[in-house]
Amino acid sequence: MLNLYYNYIIAGSGAAGLSLTMYMLEANLLQGKKLLLIDKDTKQTNDRTWCFWQKEPSLFESIVYKKWENLQVYAPNVNKLENIHPYVYKMIRGIDFYNYCLQTIQQHPNIEIITGTIQSITSNSNGATVVVNQQEYTATYCFSSILLQEPILGNKQHYLLQHFKGQIIETDTPVFDSNTATYMDFTVPQTHGTTFGYVLPFTATKALVEYTLFTKNVLTTEQYDEGLKNYITNNLKINNYKVVETEQGIIPMTDYNFKKSDDNIVYIGTAGGNTRGSTGYTFNYIQKNSKAIVDALIQNIHPAKAKTVMSATAKYYDSILLTVLANNYVAGQNVFANIFKKVRLKKVLSFLDDDNNFANDIQIIWSQPKWPFMKAALKKILN
Repeated sequence: MLNLYYNYIIAGSGAAGLSLTMYMLEANLLQGKKLLLIDKDTKQTNDRTWCFWQKEPSLFESIVYKKWENLQVYAPNVNKLENIHPYVYKMIRGIDFYNYCLQTIQQHPNIEIITGTIQSITSNSNGATVVVNQQEYTATYCFSSILLQEPILGNKQHYLLQHFKGQIIETDTPVFDSNTATYMDFTVPQTHGTTFGYVLPFTATKALVEYTLFTKNVLTTEQYDEGLKNYITNNLKINNYKVVETEQGIIPMTDYNFKKSDDNIVYIGTAGGNTRGSTGYTFNYIQKNSKAIVDALIQNIHPAKAKTVMSATAKYYDSILLTVLANNYVAGQNVFANIFKKVRLKKVLSFLDDDNNFANDIQIIWSQPKWPFMKAALKKILN
């Protein structure tokens, strides 16, 4: 079997793999080098959306589908609308992201794209070897966003799921404020666990509406559909609408300590620990990690030693919250209600962005009942 050599292999062409490729191109890192991009499909469908908040324009600013400067939240005894300046809440559609990246990549003949199922990825003295469709490919480094096996949790670790179904709906009459996104709406039945609605209006008559849960188990198709229908009818007070598009997804919420690398295999995306355990947010951390990896490569530093983009403090906070939610010490809707009552939304976004603002951290910590969170902290220490 012929072994083909590249400087870099990127296993998985989702948000993490394509973002890293684009940052490499932006930094002119691939001049005179070869890169192989591998994925199981050709990325031709609008299979997801990514939402995130930023203070400055991003590398992907030209494909941002919609922006919001105002966020609304609802929870028990909470109805808050705020302008989030200096942040802007942004949305990118999956198909726009794929097309933009792939069209750029195809202009560079030193980047090869293949489609297939990865059988194995191994590190060796020559770098890393990937086997796809019974063919071996070797590179100095392989950057992989693929989890080839499920994490094995320790007795102090938790693995919840953020799972959701969304529908883009259209109405005959104006019902949405296109300048305001509903970030979280916990005024829905909590029958299955921590549950909220999420609304991203594109126009006065068109919006993405999602039914989202933070729980250990996913729902049936019928339960998602029922939850969405009830939310649109009972909470949004919309009776006449048509569904023009749907999306569905599962994001891990875990305090499992993902490895950064296995020698010359460097993990990226969720596989590299770039998903925020408390919320499932990933896109911003992917961008930070991609830039850190490129900076390391430019300096001839092993990319596994790239600057850490999520602090140990943030991971500890996430672990405590997951312990609270997994053991139901405080109902999830009440955790967020406490935060929304006492903390401005832009400070919440700053906290979730891990900006190391100690004053923000303290304000959010003190918004919660002390004993349940102390019990969670003690459980992490003693068990």
